[in-house]
Amino acid sequence: MARVLYSVTMSLDGFIAGPGGDMSWLRPYLGPNPEAEALVADIGAILVGARTYSGDDPNRGTDKEGAFEGAWHGPQFVLTHHPPETPVEGVTFVGDLATALAAAQEAAGDKYVNVLGADVARQCLEAGALDEVLTIVAPVLLGDGTRLFEQSGGRQVPLEPVRVTELPHATNLWFRVLR
Repeated sequence: MARVLYSVTMSLDGFIAGPGGDMSWLRPYLGPNPEAEALVADIGAILVGARTYSGDDPNRGTDKEGAFEGAWHGPQFVLTHHPPETPVEGVTFVGDLATALAAAQEAAGDKYVNVLGADVARQCLEAGALDEVLTIVAPVLLGDGTRLFEQSGGRQVPLEPVRVTELPHATNLWFRVLR
């Protein structure tokens, strides 16, 4: 059965997007990352939130547009209450987490369902469905934006470190979610 992984790049102060969902801050930190590049082959499906799906891609209009700088291709499941009227090839729009997660896991087989988007990751955590977190920490402070994990009133989520990979332009932190 597919494992559910939240992979994300964040600033040192915990933001994954700048104010207004701005992702342009990522451009200087998208250098080679062998661990992220190798992960692409282990992803069987992507589960993405509507804001992330329709959001600001730092590589928009280039040959690196899309998930993992355009390297990943396969089934995408977008969690949204407002699907587009016109179908999008390779993309399934789903209105609830349980259905979206089940469809993504079935499509992924024994590979990862890779979660993109802070809100969907939080929902997966609340549902007890999130297995792992790969956070790529960029050496920058944004000061405002979308947090990696935010829950009103707070919540501690115990994580087990799996590995740390230091790169010249970022640090990969891989964790297993403890239940």
